[in-house]
Amino acid sequence: MTNLEFDAAKRAEGISLLCGVDEAGRGPLAGPVFAAAVIFRPDAIPEGLNDSKKLSEKKREKLFDEICEQALAYSIASASVEEIESLNILQATFLAMRRAVEGLSVVPEKILVDGNKIPEGLPAPAQFVISGDAVSATIGAASILAKVSRDRYMLELDKTYPQYAFYKHKGYGTALHYECLREHGISPVHRRSFLKNFK
Repeated sequence: MTNLEFDAAKRAEGISLLCGVDEAGRGPLAGPVFAAAVIFRPDAIPEGLNDSKKLSEKKREKLFDEICEQALAYSIASASVEEIESLNILQATFLAMRRAVEGLSVVPEKILVDGNKIPEGLPAPAQFVISGDAVSATIGAASILAKVSRDRYMLELDKTYPQYAFYKHKGYGTALHYECLREHGISPVHRRSFLKNFK
């Protein structure tokens, strides 16, 4: 079953306003976690939607624009480093997901959430979909919006904190990032709870 067929099977159950939700940035050592929510018309879905991690940066950027143009509704939201630190990363991710869904211009009838858990307090019945960004075209679209938005945010952050090379690793725990941390210490945009064992 293709990701388009997966979504079509849901619509065949009588659900027209099908919403896909995904996040980007649960794992990095710095920056916010982003989430996006997307609803498509069945006859206006961009081609080539997939898990954002399986697409090149150029392809993600192209699809980002197509999703924004063709979606019936979309919304992108985030949870800050401070919220990640006070809530924990899972609850901050759920907060970003709720914000994304609440930011939609229409209320969905069914929400498909990537992963194996569902945030509480969503405005419609929800179902989690393991590896949903590859299984569902709508979740795949949300993963692209979240990933591209977060990458763009990290490029902006790089202008304020150039010593950490965020433009290169986007906040993930690469050898270069740890080298920058050893040289410059922990910044205000780092997740201290992710760096407890950092020396």
